Formats: sequence, structure tokens, C-alpha cells
Amino acid sequence: MPPLAIRLAALVPLTAGAAGVLTGAGFLGEAAGPATDSHLRYLSGLLMGIGILAWWCAADLKRRGGVFTILVLIVALGGLARLAGVVGQGRPPTPHLLALGMELLVTPGLWMWWRATRAGAEAEPRPGDLYRWLGGA
Repeated sequence: MPPLAIRLAALVPLTAGAAGVLTGAGFLGEAAGPATDSHLRYLSGLLMGIGILAWWCAADLKRRGGVFTILVLIVALGGLARLAGVVGQGRPPTPHLLALGMELLVTPGLWMWWRATRAGAEAEPRPGDLYRWLGGA
């Protein structure tokens, strides 16, 4: 079940990323200059790439688990950066708070679910074996 849930969750960055790539700052409903628009389109492309990579990982979590783990860490890092913005700048609009929930709750939750379902299928790696912890062979 985790692969299906991961693919469903991947639709969020795929669609939001595509919308940002196509519309730039217009996706946010705010005016922006060329530099801000360019930066938002770039970040939207990265977001779309995150969705594509998550979709790819879900197809074979046994072999791609290490990539999925790193992807989750990247998404959570982005969520922490967004959270710092909330603390420093105040409450953003609701869609941004929903994104924060995806970044700090849903994505790590999917990773934990995948790890829990995989724990019964194979022996857990030793604490010092980082490569195996990341999903390697």
C-alpha cells in the first residue's frame, strides 16, 4: 500500500510544480518582477522533479529506497525552511500551510509507513550501517 500512497502524494508536487512552471508568479496570484518570476519557475521545476522522482521510487521501493529516503530528507528540509518563514514572517495563506503539512507530516509519515512495512520483510540494518539504512542492498 505505501507505493500507491506515495504515488497519490506525488501528484501534489507534480501538479503544483507544473502550474508554477507554466504560470510563474501568477500561480501565487501576486504580481512579481522578472527576477522573482524566474526564481519561482525554477523552484517549480524542482518541485515537479520531486514529484517525478517520488513516482519513480514508488515503482520499486525495495531497490530505490535509498533514493526515496534522501528525497524525503530534502522535502523535510524544505518544510523546515518554510516553517522558519512562518516563524519569521507570519502566517502565509492556507495553500502554503497545506504544503507545510505535506512537507513535515505527510511525506515523513509515508517514509515511516514504508519503513514499518519493510521491517517485517527483512532484518533491520545495524545502527552504524548507513548505506543499508538508506535502503541499499
